[in-house]
Amino acid sequence: MDVDRAPLGRLQLAAAAAIPIAFLAIFFVYPLATIVGRGLAESGSSTFATGETLRIAWFTTWQAALSTALTLAVGLPLAWVVGRFAFRGRSLVLALVLVPFVLPTLVVATAFVAVLPGRLDRSVPAILLAHAFFNVAVVVRVVGGYWAGLGRTTEAAATVLGAGPWRRLREVTLPQLAPALAAASALTFLFSFTSFGVVVVLGGPRIATLETEIYSQAARLFDLRTAAVLSLVQLGAVAAIVVVASRLEGRLLGGRSSETARRVLRRPRGRERWLVGSVLGSSAVLLGLPLAALIRRSLSTPTGIGLDHYRVLRRETSILLVTPLEAAANSLLFATLATGLALAVGGLLALALARLRPGWLDALVLLPLGGSAVMLGFGFVIAFDEPPLELRGSALLVPVAQALVAAPFVFRIVAPAIRSVRVELREAAALLGGSPLRVRREIDLPLVARALGGAAGFAFAIALGEFGATIFVAQADRPTLPVAIFRFLGRPGAENQGSAAALAVVLALLAAAAALVAERAGGRRSPL
Repeated sequence: MDVDRAPLGRLQLAAAAAIPIAFLAIFFVYPLATIVGRGLAESGSSTFATGETLRIAWFTTWQAALSTALTLAVGLPLAWVVGRFAFRGRSLVLALVLVPFVLPTLVVATAFVAVLPGRLDRSVPAILLAHAFFNVAVVVRVVGGYWAGLGRTTEAAATVLGAGPWRRLREVTLPQLAPALAAASALTFLFSFTSFGVVVVLGGPRIATLETEIYSQAARLFDLRTAAVLSLVQLGAVAAIVVVASRLEGRLLGGRSSETARRVLRRPRGRERWLVGSVLGSSAVLLGLPLAALIRRSLSTPTGIGLDHYRVLRRETSILLVTPLEAAANSLLFATLATGLALAVGGLLALALARLRPGWLDALVLLPLGGSAVMLGFGFVIAFDEPPLELRGSALLVPVAQALVAAPFVFRIVAPAIRSVRVELREAAALLGGSPLRVRREIDLPLVARALGGAAGFAFAIALGEFGATIFVAQADRPTLPVAIFRFLGRPGAENQGSAAALAVVLALLAAAAALVAERAGGRRSPL
Protein backbone atom coordinates (compact mmCIF):
# COMPACT_ATOMS: atom_id res chain seq x y z
CA MET A 1 0.00 0.00 0.00
CA ASP A 2 1.02 3.60 -0.51
CA VAL A 3 2.22 5.00 2.79
CA ASP A 4 0.61 8.34 1.97
CA ARG A 5 -2.83 6.68 2.00
CA ALA A 6 -2.46 5.25 5.49
CA PRO A 7 -4.65 7.01 8.07
CA LEU A 8 -1.63 8.02 10.13
CA GLY A 9 0.11 9.35 7.01
CA ARG A 10 -2.91 11.45 6.06
CA LEU A 11 -3.12 12.76 9.61
CA GLN A 12 0.53 13.78 9.56
CA LEU A 13 0.12 15.48 6.19
CA ALA A 14 -2.88 17.39 7.53
CA ALA A 15 -0.84 18.45 10.57
CA ALA A 16 2.01 19.52 8.28
CA ALA A 17 -0.37 21.65 6.22
CA ALA A 18 -2.03 23.24 9.27
CA ILE A 19 1.07 25.21 10.32
CA PRO A 20 1.74 27.03 7.01
CA ILE A 21 -1.98 27.52 6.40
CA ALA A 22 -2.30 29.24 9.78
CA PHE A 23 0.78 31.37 8.97
CA LEU A 24 -0.66 32.43 5.60
CA ALA A 25 -4.09 33.07 7.11
CA ILE A 26 -2.68 35.41 9.77
CA PHE A 27 -0.01 37.21 7.80
CA PHE A 28 -1.38 37.18 4.23
CA VAL A 29 -5.13 36.63 4.16
CA TYR A 30 -5.93 38.71 7.26
CA PRO A 31 -4.05 41.87 6.10
CA LEU A 32 -5.61 41.60 2.64
CA ALA A 33 -9.07 41.08 4.14
CA THR A 34 -8.51 44.16 6.30
CA ILE A 35 -7.67 46.18 3.18
CA VAL A 36 -10.78 44.92 1.39
CA GLY A 37 -12.93 45.82 4.40
CA ARG A 38 -11.43 49.29 4.64
CA GLY A 39 -11.85 49.87 0.91
CA LEU A 40 -15.49 48.73 0.81
CA ALA A 41 -16.41 50.64 3.95
CA GLU A 42 -14.69 53.93 3.19
CA SER A 43 -14.27 54.17 -0.56
CA GLY A 44 -17.16 56.61 -0.82
CA SER A 45 -15.37 59.16 1.32
CA SER A 46 -12.11 58.98 -0.59
CA THR A 47 -10.83 62.28 -1.97
CA PHE A 48 -8.97 60.55 -4.81
CA ALA A 49 -10.77 61.15 -8.10
CA THR A 50 -12.12 58.10 -9.93
CA GLY A 51 -10.65 59.41 -13.18
CA GLU A 52 -7.21 59.62 -11.61
CA THR A 53 -7.52 56.04 -10.35
CA LEU A 54 -8.44 54.85 -13.85
CA ARG A 55 -5.54 56.81 -15.36
CA ILE A 56 -3.03 55.23 -12.98
CA ALA A 57 -4.55 51.76 -13.50
CA TRP A 58 -4.36 52.23 -17.29
CA PHE A 59 -0.73 53.35 -17.16
CA THR A 60 0.15 50.41 -14.90
CA THR A 61 -1.44 48.06 -17.45
CA TRP A 62 0.07 49.39 -20.66
CA GLN A 63 3.57 49.81 -19.24
CA ALA A 64 3.41 46.18 -18.09
CA ALA A 65 2.30 45.14 -21.59
CA LEU A 66 5.14 47.07 -23.24
CA SER A 67 7.61 45.72 -20.69
CA THR A 68 6.45 42.19 -21.56
CA ALA A 69 6.90 42.78 -25.30
CA LEU A 70 10.38 44.22 -24.79
CA THR A 71 11.36 41.34 -22.48
CA LEU A 72 10.27 38.82 -25.12
CA ALA A 73 12.30 40.65 -27.76
CA VAL A 74 15.42 40.56 -25.57
CA GLY A 75 14.95 37.09 -24.11
CA LEU A 76 13.78 34.96 -27.05
CA PRO A 77 17.15 34.87 -28.92
CA LEU A 78 18.87 33.69 -25.74
CA ALA A 79 16.05 31.20 -25.11
CA TRP A 80 16.66 29.82 -28.63
CA VAL A 81 20.36 29.36 -27.89
CA VAL A 82 19.95 27.55 -24.55
CA GLY A 83 16.88 25.64 -25.78
CA ARG A 84 18.41 24.27 -28.97
CA PHE A 85 22.15 23.89 -28.53
CA ALA A 86 24.67 22.19 -26.28
CA PHE A 87 27.83 24.23 -25.81
CA ARG A 88 30.57 24.66 -23.24
CA GLY A 89 29.40 26.92 -20.43
CA ARG A 90 25.68 26.41 -21.05
CA SER A 91 25.04 25.67 -17.35
CA LEU A 92 26.95 28.83 -16.39
CA VAL A 93 24.85 30.88 -18.81
CA LEU A 94 21.64 29.51 -17.26
CA ALA A 95 22.95 30.39 -13.80
CA LEU A 96 24.13 33.89 -14.70
CA VAL A 97 20.94 34.81 -16.55
CA LEU A 98 19.06 34.15 -13.32
CA VAL A 99 21.13 36.72 -11.40
CA PRO A 100 19.22 39.82 -12.69
CA PHE A 101 15.94 38.20 -11.61
CA VAL A 102 17.02 37.78 -7.99
CA LEU A 103 18.78 41.14 -7.80
CA PRO A 104 16.88 43.57 -5.58
CA THR A 105 14.75 45.92 -7.65
CA LEU A 106 16.47 48.92 -6.11
CA VAL A 107 19.83 47.59 -7.33
CA VAL A 108 18.42 47.26 -10.84
CA ALA A 109 16.96 50.77 -10.69
CA THR A 110 20.20 52.23 -9.33
CA ALA A 111 22.15 50.47 -12.08
CA PHE A 112 19.98 52.05 -14.77
CA VAL A 113 20.31 55.47 -13.15
CA ALA A 114 24.07 54.98 -13.54
CA VAL A 115 24.01 53.78 -17.16
CA LEU A 116 21.33 55.98 -18.76
CA PRO A 117 21.91 59.60 -19.80
CA GLY A 118 20.34 62.30 -17.65
CA ARG A 119 17.36 62.80 -19.95
CA LEU A 120 16.30 59.15 -19.77
CA ASP A 121 17.03 58.08 -16.19
CA ARG A 122 13.64 59.33 -14.96
CA SER A 123 11.33 58.26 -17.78
CA VAL A 124 8.99 55.54 -19.05
CA PRO A 125 11.66 54.08 -21.41
CA ALA A 126 13.97 53.66 -18.41
CA ILE A 127 11.25 51.72 -16.57
CA LEU A 128 10.62 49.48 -19.59
CA LEU A 129 14.34 48.73 -20.02
CA ALA A 130 14.75 47.92 -16.34
CA HIS A 131 11.74 45.58 -16.40
CA ALA A 132 13.18 43.78 -19.43
CA PHE A 133 16.54 43.43 -17.67
CA PHE A 134 14.86 42.13 -14.53
CA ASN A 135 12.50 39.64 -16.24
CA VAL A 136 14.63 38.27 -19.09
CA ALA A 137 15.35 35.21 -16.94
CA VAL A 138 11.63 34.35 -16.97
CA VAL A 139 11.61 34.12 -20.77
CA VAL A 140 14.92 32.28 -21.00
CA ARG A 141 14.09 29.71 -18.31
CA VAL A 142 10.44 29.09 -19.23
CA VAL A 143 10.65 29.30 -23.04
CA GLY A 144 14.19 27.92 -23.28
CA GLY A 145 13.33 24.97 -21.05
CA TYR A 146 10.22 24.19 -23.10
CA TRP A 147 12.10 24.66 -26.38
CA ALA A 148 14.66 22.09 -25.21
CA GLY A 149 11.86 19.53 -25.01
CA LEU A 150 10.45 20.01 -28.51
CA GLY A 151 11.05 17.16 -30.94
CA ARG A 152 12.60 17.76 -34.35
CA THR A 153 10.30 15.49 -36.36
CA THR A 154 7.86 18.18 -37.51
CA GLU A 155 10.63 20.67 -38.20
CA ALA A 156 12.57 18.09 -40.24
CA ALA A 157 9.45 17.27 -42.26
CA ALA A 158 8.94 20.98 -43.02
CA THR A 159 12.57 21.21 -44.18
CA VAL A 160 12.10 18.24 -46.53
CA LEU A 161 9.02 19.95 -47.97
CA GLY A 162 11.09 23.04 -48.81
CA ALA A 163 10.25 25.41 -45.95
CA GLY A 164 12.99 27.93 -45.20
CA PRO A 165 14.23 28.85 -41.70
CA TRP A 166 11.83 31.81 -41.25
CA ARG A 167 8.84 29.87 -42.52
CA ARG A 168 9.67 26.95 -40.22
CA LEU A 169 9.92 29.39 -37.32
CA ARG A 170 6.60 31.04 -38.17
CA GLU A 171 4.53 27.98 -39.07
CA VAL A 172 6.10 25.17 -37.03
CA THR A 173 8.17 26.35 -34.08
CA LEU A 174 6.14 29.31 -32.81
CA PRO A 175 2.83 27.36 -32.70
CA GLN A 176 4.58 24.63 -30.71
CA LEU A 177 6.05 27.24 -28.35
CA ALA A 178 2.70 28.98 -27.82
CA PRO A 179 2.06 27.53 -24.30
CA ALA A 180 5.54 28.51 -23.09
CA LEU A 181 5.33 31.96 -24.67
CA ALA A 182 1.94 32.55 -23.07
CA ALA A 183 3.12 31.39 -19.64
CA ALA A 184 6.31 33.49 -19.78
CA SER A 185 4.34 36.53 -20.98
CA ALA A 186 1.81 36.18 -18.16
CA LEU A 187 4.53 35.92 -15.50
CA THR A 188 6.48 38.86 -16.96
CA PHE A 189 3.31 40.96 -17.12
CA LEU A 190 2.57 40.06 -13.50
CA PHE A 191 6.02 41.08 -12.24
CA SER A 192 5.96 44.31 -14.28
CA PHE A 193 2.43 45.14 -13.14
CA THR A 194 3.39 44.85 -9.46
CA SER A 195 6.84 46.44 -9.82
CA PHE A 196 7.64 48.99 -7.12
CA GLY A 197 11.34 49.72 -6.62
CA VAL A 198 12.04 50.18 -10.33
CA VAL A 199 9.12 52.59 -10.82
CA VAL A 200 9.66 54.61 -7.64
CA VAL A 201 13.33 55.26 -8.54
CA LEU A 202 13.20 55.54 -12.34
CA GLY A 203 9.76 57.12 -12.54
CA GLY A 204 10.32 59.86 -10.00
CA PRO A 205 7.39 61.93 -8.70
CA ARG A 206 5.83 62.41 -12.15
CA ILE A 207 5.17 58.74 -12.98
CA ALA A 208 2.85 56.63 -10.82
CA THR A 209 1.59 53.06 -10.94
CA LEU A 210 -0.87 51.47 -8.56
CA GLU A 211 2.04 50.19 -6.47
CA THR A 212 3.81 53.52 -6.10
CA GLU A 213 0.58 55.46 -5.56
CA ILE A 214 -0.45 53.12 -2.72
CA TYR A 215 2.88 53.88 -1.07
CA SER A 216 2.58 57.61 -1.72
CA GLN A 217 -0.94 57.88 -0.32
CA ALA A 218 -0.25 55.73 2.75
CA ALA A 219 3.33 56.66 3.71
CA ARG A 220 3.69 60.24 2.44
CA LEU A 221 0.19 61.76 2.48
CA PHE A 222 -1.21 59.58 5.30
CA ASP A 223 -4.45 59.13 3.35
CA LEU A 224 -5.24 55.56 4.36
CA ARG A 225 -8.72 55.65 2.80
CA THR A 226 -7.39 56.41 -0.68
CA ALA A 227 -4.60 53.85 -0.29
CA ALA A 228 -7.24 51.25 0.65
CA VAL A 229 -9.27 52.01 -2.48
CA LEU A 230 -6.20 51.69 -4.70
CA SER A 231 -5.20 48.48 -2.91
CA LEU A 232 -8.64 47.04 -3.65
CA VAL A 233 -8.21 47.83 -7.35
CA GLN A 234 -4.74 46.29 -7.24
CA LEU A 235 -6.00 43.18 -5.46
CA GLY A 236 -8.65 42.52 -8.12
CA ALA A 237 -6.19 43.02 -10.96
CA VAL A 238 -3.52 40.79 -9.40
CA ALA A 239 -6.06 38.03 -8.67
CA ALA A 240 -7.16 38.03 -12.31
CA ILE A 241 -3.56 37.94 -13.54
CA VAL A 242 -2.66 35.08 -11.18
CA VAL A 243 -5.64 33.02 -12.40
CA VAL A 244 -4.63 33.54 -16.04
CA ALA A 245 -0.95 32.79 -15.30
CA SER A 246 -1.86 29.60 -13.39
CA ARG A 247 -4.03 28.31 -16.23
CA LEU A 248 -1.35 29.03 -18.79
CA GLU A 249 1.23 27.30 -16.62
CA GLY A 250 -1.08 24.30 -16.32
CA ARG A 251 -1.25 24.09 -20.13
CA LEU A 252 2.53 24.40 -20.23
CA LEU A 253 3.04 21.45 -17.88
CA GLY A 254 0.34 19.38 -19.52
CA GLY A 255 1.63 19.87 -23.04
CA ARG A 256 4.93 18.06 -22.55
CA SER A 257 5.19 14.46 -23.68
CA SER A 258 7.70 11.82 -22.72
CA GLU A 259 8.89 11.65 -26.34
CA THR A 260 9.80 15.35 -26.51
CA ALA A 261 11.30 15.30 -23.01
CA ARG A 262 13.95 12.82 -24.23
CA ARG A 263 15.26 15.13 -26.95
CA VAL A 264 19.01 15.73 -26.76
CA LEU A 265 20.57 19.13 -27.42
CA ARG A 266 23.07 19.27 -30.28
CA ARG A 267 26.16 21.33 -30.87
CA PRO A 268 25.88 24.29 -33.28
CA ARG A 269 27.26 23.74 -36.78
CA GLY A 270 28.50 26.10 -39.46
CA ARG A 271 26.68 29.45 -39.49
CA GLU A 272 24.90 28.47 -36.27
CA ARG A 273 28.16 28.91 -34.35
CA TRP A 274 28.35 32.55 -35.41
CA LEU A 275 24.70 33.11 -34.50
CA VAL A 276 25.10 31.47 -31.10
CA GLY A 277 28.23 33.51 -30.38
CA SER A 278 26.51 36.72 -31.46
CA VAL A 279 23.48 36.09 -29.25
CA LEU A 280 25.63 35.21 -26.24
CA GLY A 281 27.88 38.23 -26.77
CA SER A 282 25.06 40.74 -27.24
CA SER A 283 23.16 39.30 -24.26
CA ALA A 284 26.28 39.62 -22.09
CA VAL A 285 26.59 43.28 -23.07
CA LEU A 286 22.90 44.07 -22.51
CA LEU A 287 22.78 42.33 -19.13
CA GLY A 288 26.25 43.33 -17.97
CA LEU A 289 26.36 47.00 -18.97
CA PRO A 290 24.01 48.31 -16.22
CA LEU A 291 25.90 46.42 -13.52
CA ALA A 292 29.26 47.58 -14.88
CA ALA A 293 28.01 51.19 -14.84
CA LEU A 294 26.80 50.74 -11.26
CA ILE A 295 30.23 49.49 -10.16
CA ARG A 296 31.92 52.38 -11.98
CA ARG A 297 29.70 54.94 -10.25
CA SER A 298 30.42 53.38 -6.86
CA LEU A 299 34.15 53.82 -7.53
CA SER A 300 33.96 57.35 -8.98
CA THR A 301 35.20 60.08 -6.64
CA PRO A 302 36.02 63.78 -7.16
CA THR A 303 39.70 62.83 -7.41
CA GLY A 304 39.26 59.83 -9.69
CA ILE A 305 38.73 56.11 -9.10
CA GLY A 306 38.79 55.10 -5.44
CA LEU A 307 37.03 53.41 -2.54
CA ASP A 308 35.84 56.58 -0.83
CA HIS A 309 32.14 55.66 -1.09
CA TYR A 310 32.81 52.25 0.41
CA ARG A 311 34.74 53.76 3.33
CA VAL A 312 31.74 55.99 4.09
CA LEU A 313 29.65 52.87 4.73
CA ARG A 314 31.39 52.42 8.08
CA ARG A 315 30.46 55.90 9.33
CA GLU A 316 27.30 57.31 10.82
CA THR A 317 25.30 59.62 8.57
CA SER A 318 22.40 62.03 8.97
CA ILE A 319 20.35 59.90 6.57
CA LEU A 320 20.26 56.78 8.75
CA LEU A 321 20.13 56.30 12.51
CA VAL A 322 22.76 53.57 12.09
CA THR A 323 25.79 53.08 9.88
CA PRO A 324 25.20 51.59 6.42
CA LEU A 325 27.18 48.50 7.44
CA GLU A 326 24.77 48.00 10.33
CA ALA A 327 21.95 48.12 7.77
CA ALA A 328 23.81 45.36 5.89
CA ALA A 329 24.00 43.31 9.10
CA ASN A 330 20.24 43.86 9.62
CA SER A 331 19.58 42.61 6.09
CA LEU A 332 21.61 39.45 6.65
CA LEU A 333 19.87 38.75 9.95
CA PHE A 334 16.37 39.38 8.63
CA ALA A 335 17.04 37.40 5.43
CA THR A 336 18.30 34.45 7.49
CA LEU A 337 15.16 34.47 9.65
CA ALA A 338 12.97 34.89 6.58
CA THR A 339 14.71 31.94 4.88
CA GLY A 340 13.93 29.71 7.84
CA LEU A 341 10.29 30.80 7.81
CA ALA A 342 10.02 30.39 4.03
CA LEU A 343 11.51 26.89 4.19
CA ALA A 344 9.07 25.92 6.92
CA VAL A 345 6.01 27.37 5.16
CA GLY A 346 6.88 26.39 1.59
CA GLY A 347 8.43 23.05 2.54
CA LEU A 348 5.50 21.90 4.68
CA LEU A 349 3.01 22.95 2.01
CA ALA A 350 5.04 21.08 -0.61
CA LEU A 351 5.02 18.00 1.61
CA ALA A 352 1.25 18.22 2.13
CA LEU A 353 0.33 18.88 -1.53
CA ALA A 354 2.99 16.87 -3.34
CA ARG A 355 0.87 13.71 -3.55
CA LEU A 356 -1.94 15.64 -5.25
CA ARG A 357 -2.01 16.55 -8.93
CA PRO A 358 -0.94 20.16 -9.60
CA GLY A 359 -4.09 22.27 -9.66
CA TRP A 360 -5.88 25.16 -8.03
CA LEU A 361 -4.32 24.46 -4.63
CA ASP A 362 -0.89 25.07 -6.15
CA ALA A 363 -2.21 28.33 -7.60
CA LEU A 364 -3.40 29.46 -4.17
CA VAL A 365 0.03 28.77 -2.69
CA LEU A 366 1.61 30.87 -5.43
CA LEU A 367 -0.74 33.83 -4.87
CA PRO A 368 1.74 35.70 -2.60
CA LEU A 369 4.25 35.49 -5.47
CA GLY A 370 2.01 37.69 -7.60
CA GLY A 371 0.56 39.72 -4.78
CA SER A 372 1.52 43.34 -4.30
CA ALA A 373 4.35 43.68 -1.80
CA VAL A 374 3.34 47.29 -1.18
CA MET A 375 -0.24 46.18 -0.62
CA LEU A 376 1.00 43.55 1.82
CA GLY A 377 3.10 46.08 3.73
CA PHE A 378 0.18 48.49 3.83
CA GLY A 379 -2.00 45.64 5.09
CA PHE A 380 0.48 45.04 7.92
CA VAL A 381 0.24 48.70 8.92
CA ILE A 382 -3.57 48.56 9.13
CA ALA A 383 -4.17 45.02 10.40
CA PHE A 384 -1.50 44.83 13.10
CA ASP A 385 -2.04 48.24 14.66
CA GLU A 386 -4.36 47.16 17.49
CA PRO A 387 -4.98 44.19 19.82
CA PRO A 388 -5.03 41.22 19.68
CA LEU A 389 -2.31 41.41 16.99
CA GLU A 390 -0.56 44.66 17.84
CA LEU A 391 2.67 43.93 16.00
CA ARG A 392 3.24 47.11 14.03
CA GLY A 393 6.22 48.12 16.18
CA SER A 394 7.83 44.68 16.11
CA ALA A 395 10.97 44.10 14.05
CA LEU A 396 9.75 40.53 13.41
CA LEU A 397 7.31 41.83 10.79
CA VAL A 398 10.27 42.40 8.44
CA PRO A 399 11.31 38.71 8.13
CA VAL A 400 7.62 37.73 8.08
CA ALA A 401 6.99 40.00 5.09
CA GLN A 402 10.12 38.72 3.35
CA ALA A 403 9.14 35.09 4.02
CA LEU A 404 5.73 35.61 2.42
CA VAL A 405 7.43 36.73 -0.80
CA ALA A 406 10.03 33.92 -0.70
CA ALA A 407 7.81 30.97 0.35
CA PRO A 408 6.23 30.46 -3.13
CA PHE A 409 9.72 30.03 -4.61
CA VAL A 410 10.46 27.36 -1.99
CA PHE A 411 7.22 25.58 -2.88
CA ARG A 412 7.99 25.71 -6.62
CA ILE A 413 11.37 24.07 -6.05
CA VAL A 414 10.55 21.51 -3.35
CA ALA A 415 7.13 20.25 -4.53
CA PRO A 416 8.42 18.85 -7.88
CA ALA A 417 11.32 17.22 -6.05
CA ILE A 418 8.96 15.43 -3.65
CA ARG A 419 6.68 14.45 -6.53
CA SER A 420 9.63 12.88 -8.33
CA VAL A 421 10.33 10.43 -5.47
CA ARG A 422 9.22 6.97 -6.62
CA VAL A 423 6.23 5.59 -4.75
CA GLU A 424 7.84 2.12 -4.77
CA LEU A 425 10.57 3.33 -2.41
CA ARG A 426 8.02 4.49 0.15
CA GLU A 427 6.00 1.28 -0.19
CA ALA A 428 9.12 -0.87 0.30
CA ALA A 429 10.08 1.11 3.41
CA ALA A 430 6.54 0.77 4.78
CA LEU A 431 6.54 -3.00 4.18
CA LEU A 432 9.79 -3.21 6.14
CA GLY A 433 8.03 -1.65 9.14
CA GLY A 434 8.90 2.01 8.69
CA SER A 435 6.37 4.45 10.10
CA PRO A 436 5.14 7.28 7.85
CA LEU A 437 7.28 9.76 9.78
CA ARG A 438 10.37 7.55 9.47
CA VAL A 439 9.72 7.05 5.75
CA ARG A 440 9.60 10.82 5.31
CA ARG A 441 12.81 11.25 7.31
CA GLU A 442 14.88 8.46 5.77
CA ILE A 443 13.49 8.27 2.21
CA ASP A 444 12.07 11.64 1.19
CA LEU A 445 14.42 13.97 3.07
CA PRO A 446 17.72 12.64 1.63
CA LEU A 447 16.27 12.63 -1.90
CA VAL A 448 15.00 16.22 -1.70
CA ALA A 449 17.94 17.62 0.30
CA ARG A 450 19.48 19.13 -2.82
CA ALA A 451 16.23 20.86 -3.72
CA LEU A 452 15.96 22.19 -0.16
CA GLY A 453 19.45 23.64 -0.45
CA GLY A 454 18.56 25.37 -3.69
CA ALA A 455 15.31 26.63 -2.20
CA ALA A 456 17.17 28.07 0.78
CA GLY A 457 19.53 29.99 -1.51
CA PHE A 458 16.71 31.42 -3.61
CA ALA A 459 14.68 32.33 -0.53
CA PHE A 460 17.69 34.11 0.99
CA ALA A 461 18.32 36.10 -2.21
CA ILE A 462 14.67 37.10 -2.57
CA ALA A 463 14.36 38.05 1.12
CA LEU A 464 17.59 40.03 0.98
CA GLY A 465 16.25 42.34 -1.72
CA GLU A 466 12.59 42.63 -0.66
CA PHE A 467 11.62 46.29 -0.54
CA GLY A 468 7.93 46.92 -1.24
CA ALA A 469 6.63 45.52 2.06
CA THR A 470 9.77 46.19 4.11
CA ILE A 471 9.60 49.95 3.55
CA PHE A 472 6.32 49.98 5.49
CA VAL A 473 7.37 47.86 8.48
CA ALA A 474 11.13 48.43 8.89
CA GLN A 475 11.95 50.41 12.02
CA ALA A 476 14.00 53.58 11.67
CA ASP A 477 16.82 52.20 13.82
CA ARG A 478 16.82 48.83 12.01
CA PRO A 479 16.79 49.59 8.28
CA THR A 480 17.65 46.97 5.68
CA LEU A 481 20.00 47.52 2.74
CA PRO A 482 17.18 48.25 0.23
CA VAL A 483 15.67 50.81 2.64
CA ALA A 484 19.09 52.42 3.16
CA ILE A 485 19.67 52.62 -0.62
CA PHE A 486 16.27 54.23 -1.08
CA ARG A 487 17.03 56.87 1.54
CA PHE A 488 20.41 57.71 0.03
CA LEU A 489 18.86 57.98 -3.44
CA GLY A 490 16.26 60.38 -2.07
CA ARG A 491 18.93 62.88 -1.02
CA PRO A 492 20.68 65.14 -3.56
CA GLY A 493 24.43 65.26 -3.93
CA ALA A 494 27.11 63.19 -5.64
CA GLU A 495 28.30 61.74 -2.32
CA ASN A 496 24.86 60.37 -1.45
CA GLN A 497 24.42 58.94 -4.95
CA GLY A 498 27.85 57.32 -4.72
CA SER A 499 27.03 55.82 -1.32
CA ALA A 500 23.77 54.45 -2.75
CA ALA A 501 25.73 52.88 -5.62
CA ALA A 502 28.24 51.34 -3.20
CA LEU A 503 25.45 49.88 -1.08
CA ALA A 504 23.76 48.59 -4.24
CA VAL A 505 26.96 46.82 -5.28
CA VAL A 506 27.24 45.19 -1.84
CA LEU A 507 23.62 44.07 -2.02
CA ALA A 508 24.04 42.83 -5.60
CA LEU A 509 27.07 40.74 -4.65
CA LEU A 510 25.23 39.15 -1.72
CA ALA A 511 22.13 38.37 -3.82
CA ALA A 512 24.17 37.09 -6.78
CA ALA A 513 26.24 34.83 -4.52
CA ALA A 514 23.07 33.40 -2.97
CA ALA A 515 21.54 32.85 -6.42
CA LEU A 516 24.61 31.08 -7.81
CA VAL A 517 24.89 28.87 -4.72
CA ALA A 518 21.20 28.04 -5.05
CA GLU A 519 21.56 27.21 -8.75
CA ARG A 520 24.51 24.93 -8.01
CA ALA A 521 22.78 23.30 -5.05
CA GLY A 522 19.44 22.88 -6.81
CA GLY A 523 20.84 21.55 -10.07
CA ARG A 524 18.16 21.65 -12.76
CA ARG A 525 15.40 22.56 -10.34
CA SER A 526 14.61 26.26 -10.10
CA PRO A 527 11.53 28.37 -9.52
CA LEU A 528 11.45 29.38 -13.18
